Formats: sequence, structure tokens, C-alpha cells
Amino acid sequence: MIGKLGFAAFGAAVAVMVSGAAGAAIKSEKVTYTVDGREFTGHLSYDDSRVGKRPGVIVVHEWWGHDAYARRRADMLAAEGYTALALDMYGTGRLASHPKDAKTFAVEVIKTKGAMHARFRAAYQLLKGHRTVDGAKTAAIGYCFGGNVVVDMARAGVDLDGVVGFHASLTATLKAKPGGVRAKVKIFNGADDPFIKPAKLAAVKAEMKAAGADFEYVAYPGVVHSFTSPAATARGEKLKLPLKYDLKADHDSWGRTLVFFQQIFK
Repeated sequence: MIGKLGFAAFGAAVAVMVSGAAGAAIKSEKVTYTVDGREFTGHLSYDDSRVGKRPGVIVVHEWWGHDAYARRRADMLAAEGYTALALDMYGTGRLASHPKDAKTFAVEVIKTKGAMHARFRAAYQLLKGHRTVDGAKTAAIGYCFGGNVVVDMARAGVDLDGVVGFHASLTATLKAKPGGVRAKVKIFNGADDPFIKPAKLAAVKAEMKAAGADFEYVAYPGVVHSFTSPAATARGEKLKLPLKYDLKADHDSWGRTLVFFQQIFK
């Protein structure tokens, strides 16, 4: 399982495959696209040695923006046999290093009517149209802000087989309607994440139940926000934020996600 390799080992493995191995070859492409007059830059990754079409998976970044972490997750999915597109929700070149800027970027997407959905759907259509993708088999994963995005896409009834949110914020931009959630939904969060308020979590669970959604919420005891990102601990210490990487929760959530994909795409 790729998740158990860890990021450093996986990065080295990808470098070897891309550098000219005759067998498997993880190929990554920078793709640009336009939404409402603004340019966006994504990262498309797939195993070029595989024959035939395969499921496609959208990856939505944390509130920092489209960064190396989101691209690495796309590469990891490619190594598992999927074609993955790490999209861009903010626009080419917009990447935050400070929470103030990250909040500004995220709030703009959330508050601008239709922006989140238009930007997701543009990337989604780009992925579905790729020569390696079976457009009838698609999913989306997201981290932090991105987890909120993919769950909202499920609420909106986007034709996805499944969505997975990791340390997902639970701020909805719309409410799920009964029978309107087509995708199966999973959320992996830290049980001790101070950003996840009990009332909001209870509301999301009640909403998904009322909508009749296939929904699972997994909470890891002792785990806080951004637990899948190896850079989280240092970033949290620097910015004085409750961010911390958790190896066990990272591996468990990734392993469960891969099993989930096998189930929904079989």
C-alpha cells in the first residue's frame, strides 16, 4: 500500500519511475484552464504504462492553496492506478504562507456565489475528458478547506461515485436535499481538532441522515487538525496553530480511502 511508504520514500519512488523506467511510469502534467476569465493551474497525474481507461479522482487542496502536498497526493493516486487531478481553487499563482492570506482566499471562494462549484466543475470536466479516464467512474478527495469543497459537491448532487474529506472543515455552502446526495461520503477528522465544533458536527450528521446519504464519519482520538500532512507539525509550531501530523491516522485514513475506492469502482 502506497500510504505505508511515507512521503519521502514515495517521492523517491516516483522520481525513479518518471526518470525512465521501462515499466511503470507516473506521468505528471501541468494543466491550465480558465473559469470566468481567470486562469487556474492544476496537476494531472497518471500511470502512462497502464492500458485502457481508469477511474478519475479530483484532489482539492488545503486552504493554503494548490501546493506540493496536493500534487503529491495526486501522484500517490496515480501509483494506485487512478488518474488524478489536483485542481486549483484560487487561481494561478495564489498560494498562502500565512493564515490571514489563506483565510482571505478561502472566504472569497466560499462567499462568491457559484465560484466554488464553477471552479470544481471546470476541473472535473477536464479530468473526465482526459484520454485515460473512464468518465463514468469518478471521485474526489479534499483536505481541510478542500474537504469542505468535496462534501459540498456531494451536497450539490455532482455525479461522483464517492467523496472523501480529510481534516475537513464542516462549513456548508448549501444544504443537502433528501435523495440529492448521489456520492457516498466519508470524512476522516481528528477527534481533538478544535476547529470541529460539536454543534456543527451534530448538524452535519443530522443533515446527511435526513438526506438519506451514504455517510460515514471517522474521528481519531488524540488527533488534531491537518494530521495527514507531514509539514503540519512544524507549520503549527511556527504559526502557533493546533496543527500536527499523525502517522497512524494518516496511514489508516489513506488505507481506508483506497479500500473505499475499490468498493465504489468495482
